[in-house]
Amino acid sequence: MTLRVGIVGCGRIAPNHVQAFRETPGVTLVGCLDTDAERAQAFADAHALPHAFTNFADMVEAGVDAISVCTPHPVHEANVLEAASAGVHVLCEKPIAVDTATADRMIKAADDAGIVLAVVFQRRLWPAAQRIKKAILDGRIGQPNLAEVSVVLHRDSSYYSQDPWRGKWDTDGGGVLMTQAVHQIDMLQWFLGEPVSVSGLIRTHFHDAHMETEDSASAIVEFASGATATITATTGAGHNLGNRIQLVGETGAVVSLTEFPEGQEGVNDLWLVPGETEIHAPFDIDVPGTQDLADINGRLTDFHKAQVQDFAASILESKQPVVTGADARVSLRIIEAIYESSRTGQRVFIKEEKAE
Repeated sequence: MTLRVGIVGCGRIAPNHVQAFRETPGVTLVGCLDTDAERAQAFADAHALPHAFTNFADMVEAGVDAISVCTPHPVHEANVLEAASAGVHVLCEKPIAVDTATADRMIKAADDAGIVLAVVFQRRLWPAAQRIKKAILDGRIGQPNLAEVSVVLHRDSSYYSQDPWRGKWDTDGGGVLMTQAVHQIDMLQWFLGEPVSVSGLIRTHFHDAHMETEDSASAIVEFASGATATITATTGAGHNLGNRIQLVGETGAVVSLTEFPEGQEGVNDLWLVPGETEIHAPFDIDVPGTQDLADINGRLTDFHKAQVQDFAASILESKQPVVTGADARVSLRIIEAIYESSRTGQRVFIKEEKAE
């Protein structure tokens, strides 16, 4: 079977999807879709795609089996519901949605239609991330009891002003938590399990002239296991130090995963597991303190490809994708709870919530 795929949304991350699908056996790219006809045609021309569409019905008529959703966050729901109604499988960029009620509708629509709904969290496929997960499961780390997430990034003001939908509650759904730190929050809950409570604060310290959402956040998350974790995140740093997650396990093991520069494949710079000791310097003074967004996205392409290949296999082999819609809902719920906690000044308790 040949899987016929369309790209929905022709923004900054869409080229990663085109390249990833193009390098996936058994996949044919049908075309791209954008509500801006000129943008769609320019993207199709730039990437040698056969068709440029401006509405989903035309893409479906062209015979797509699956789509990649690369649109702004609040549009994800409409894309997924249209796809579900047409029986078209979906790979959706993160975050799955801007609130859990929306995510629940998307998950239910996909389940009712019997389509695959996968969400892009390609960092889970890094060998260093898989190594940590395996060491948790086989007992060498054991249950993580303590963790910290650090997201220290640089974004110029132009990042928000050139794409005016960014940094606004109604069109972006959030700031550094929703757009950048969501990757590390996803990995945190993948390692530590079910979150049960969140306390957090959000602030706009650096980009208040260009955004209304947060450019900085701090939070404490408690998990059902009793583990606790801290999260700090900003896009206001003058030097882009990338992303890091560190765990202390019940065996006393200390392990970390550092992504430097941003977009570079993460490495285990600390691996202090009983009987195993590795320490590596995570940072390089010769790496520029600021990073172009195209370069950051470009470094992620190989692992976009790995997740795209998993998505294709989940359709062709009728198996679960590596990150389902329900999986992606968990990180969104943590972020939603941080926003609620910051707004109310109260600790937010998260119940076991599932789409009906």
